[in-house]
Amino acid sequence: MRPKEPRDSGQHDLLRSRLDQIIDTGHALAKLARTIDWEFLAQKLGAVYTDQPGRPPVPTRLMAGLAILKYMHDLSDEALSDRWLENPYY
Repeated sequence: MRPKEPRDSGQHDLLRSRLDQIIDTGHALAKLARTIDWEFLAQKLGAVYTDQPGRPPVPTRLMAGLAILKYMHDLSDEALSDRWLENPYY
């Protein structure tokens, strides 16, 4: 079973700002995210990311995006994790 991809319900959380309201949409990584065909990657890679006991599913876009960032910046898993937590563009 593939993990469910998040969907935009159109509702806004009263206490949370949307990410696109916080970041500069002209940033290089924001532009890259708009040019990638995420649906194609979800179709091709989604079967690899399965829901198994003890392994909760993670959205395919997150896994593919992190793999791209790791390769682009030549990061270790630990460094990627640190940057992902600190940098809203990741």
